[in-house]
Amino acid sequence: MNNKQTFVFPTLPKNAAELMALPEASLDSPFKTTALVMVALLRFKDSVEDCYEMLDALRGPDPMTPYAKSFIKERLNGKTYKVDSFFKGATVENDYTPTVPYTIDVMDNPYSFTNENWATMFVKSSGADSLRQLRLRRKPSTNQWFLNEIQCLSDIRTPAASDPWA
Repeated sequence: MNNKQTFVFPTLPKNAAELMALPEASLDSPFKTTALVMVALLRFKDSVEDCYEMLDALRGPDPMTPYAKSFIKERLNGKTYKVDSFFKGATVENDYTPTVPYTIDVMDNPYSFTNENWATMFVKSSGADSLRQLRLRRKPSTNQWFLNEIQCLSDIRTPAASDPWA
């Protein structure tokens, strides 16, 4: 990894207005946008619609498609712990319960910026051995980075309380 930036969220936003009021919502770096995507995904367990609304705000001029919504729903239904696993303090043993304030590291690597106006960013799940990706696209007229594709929601190790083999 080349760079790592750590983001701390004392409280979690409940809707797009609260999300876009956060300092990171300037979206002037792919690190900030990635951190906000992960925070927005945390909302899925309490309100799917609020989660989608926040992700829409982070997608800029390219709103979520029915396919994108279905993809997230398919990956997170009954497995919202996947998103928790990206935040500090979450482990298999504590059923992926992150510590508060919510803290997440976002990383890049030497191949993150190989195409102009595109970035592949990485987050680490405590339930997986390899880093997980998100793709972002920069809008040159505003110099803002927007979510393009969430590639970090594949399965991870089962939380201890749900694992019959633990």
